[in-house]
Amino acid sequence: MAERALNSYTCKLTEDQAAQLEAHLLSHNYEMRTVPHTRFAGHREKLNVNFYTSGKLLVQGKGTRDFVEFVLEPEILKEARLGYEAEIDPDFIRPRLGVDESGKGDFFGPLVVAGVYVNEAVVRHWQEQGIKDSKRVTSDKRVAELAKIIRETPGCLCTVVPIGPETYNRMHGKMRTVNKMLAWGHARVIENLLERGSEMKPPPERAISDQFARSKSTVADALMELGRELELIQRHKAEEDLAVAGASILARDVFVQKMAELSEKTGVLLPKGGGKPVDVAAKKLVETQGAAVLGQVAKLHFRNAARALGEPEPPRTGDLWKKK
Repeated sequence: MAERALNSYTCKLTEDQAAQLEAHLLSHNYEMRTVPHTRFAGHREKLNVNFYTSGKLLVQGKGTRDFVEFVLEPEILKEARLGYEAEIDPDFIRPRLGVDESGKGDFFGPLVVAGVYVNEAVVRHWQEQGIKDSKRVTSDKRVAELAKIIRETPGCLCTVVPIGPETYNRMHGKMRTVNKMLAWGHARVIENLLERGSEMKPPPERAISDQFARSKSTVADALMELGRELELIQRHKAEEDLAVAGASILARDVFVQKMAELSEKTGVLLPKGGGKPVDVAAKKLVETQGAAVLGQVAKLHFRNAARALGEPEPPRTGDLWKKK
C-alpha cells in the first residue's frame, strides 16, 4: 500500500525542544523568516517549520512526513508518534459523533448546529488534510475548502441544522435561554445522524460536544429517543477532538453562506460578531428599511437590537441578553 501523503503536522514543544529545533534549522540552511506570533520560522524547499509563542509547532508543506519521521521525532521529540495516534490516545480512532455550532455570538445571521460521524479512516484522512477547529482557520475561503473535504470524505456522515433569525427569535421567545436552544439543536443533530445508523460502520460509541451550559444535564435532558442510547461526552475545548473540529467547520461554512444570502437580500453587508461595525449596520438597516427588518436578519435578544432601535438597554440577566 502506498504511503499516505502528509501535508501538515502539529505538536507542542518544551523550551529545550524548541531550542534544539531552532538550532537544527539554523545549521541546516533553512531560510529564517518573520511570521506573526512565532518565536522562529524556517523555510526550505516548500517546507515551512513554524514555532509559535503559544508553544505549538506547525510543520507544513511538501516533505512534512520525512521531516517529522527523520528529524522531529528522533532528534527533538525522542519518540515516535506519527502513525501511532491510537497507541498514544485510543480515543483518536474511536467511532463517534462530533457536534458543534456557529453563530452563537453573532448578532446577525442564524445559529447553525452541525454534526459528523467519524471512524478511524475518516480521522486519519482529516488529520492529513489539515482539518482543525474553525476558530483556528483565518479565512472563509479556507473554511469552505475544508468543508468540501469533510463532505466528500468516504465513510463520513454529516448533518447541519441552520436556525434562521426569524425561527431563532420565535424559539428564544418560548425557551427564554440560548442554552436551551443549543441543547435542542445538539439533540436534533445527534438524532439526525443516528437515524442513518445503518450507514455508520462501525456504529458510534459516543457523541462529543463542547460544554456550553453549567449543567451537563441541559443537553442530556434534550436528547431524543435514539440519542439517549448513546454515551454523551461534554467537555470544555471539545473542538480539540477532530470530530468536533469537523463539525465546527461545517457549521461555520453554512453560517458564512447564510450571512452572504442575508446581506444580498437586505442590500447591506452584514458584519459578523457584535461590535461597533454591527451597531452601525443595524442602525442603517432600521433607518432605511424599518424596525421590522431586524427580526428577519438578527437575534433580537442581543443588546445590539436595543441600541439600533434607540431603546434603553435592558439589564444584563444571564444569557437572556447577550453581553455585547
